[in-house]
Amino acid sequence: MRILLVEDDAATAAYVKRGLAEAGHVVDHAADGQEGLFLATGGGHDVLVVDRMLPKLDGLSLVRALRAAGVMAPALFLTARAGVGDRVEGLDAGGDDYLAKPFAFAELVARINALGRRPAFQAEPTVLRLANLEMDLVRRTVTRAGQRIALQPREWRLLEFLLRRKGDVVTRTMLLEGVWDFHFDPQTSVVETHVSRLRAKLDKGFDRPLIHTVRGAGYVVRDDG
Repeated sequence: MRILLVEDDAATAAYVKRGLAEAGHVVDHAADGQEGLFLATGGGHDVLVVDRMLPKLDGLSLVRALRAAGVMAPALFLTARAGVGDRVEGLDAGGDDYLAKPFAFAELVARINALGRRPAFQAEPTVLRLANLEMDLVRRTVTRAGQRIALQPREWRLLEFLLRRKGDVVTRTMLLEGVWDFHFDPQTSVVETHVSRLRAKLDKGFDRPLIHTVRGAGYVVRDDG
């Protein structure tokens, strides 16, 4: 893995860098927080190892700035501040792990390897799309071919649930649990009624339907055009 080590103590940095290199990793080193921020925003690092007490920019501020910039490489705080409150601060700042000094090098390597095995972070989409339909989760708008569609809150939840599973058959039970928070069957036509209303709003003025009924199974959103 390619690791960024942000550590201002020269002896500790040399020790860690040499050990990680012997373990087969490529290590970039920054001696202060500002340099660490510059190197980390360049991307390409699999794991960040960050001291908390750094000159120019402390470790907490460094990781917060990286998260705000969209840099989601896992970060391990390596520091002499080992209190519970310190660990909580580190995790709340966007850190993924916390190792107190003095530390066993074998444990450091094991923790870095564990962080490196985590699946890559994927940001949640802010716009859901199907054919010419767009659902903007931030602006809370739905449009089809540029035409605004007004939805009631439950219709919004229903459409979002379906679009997040586009191409997959969604059963009535899944909708009751995911949209209405029912963990029982109310023995009503609430699902069918809302799907019918949503379908009418989405398809009004268009030839191609987007919500399809799968007989005996449920519903699926897809573009058959």
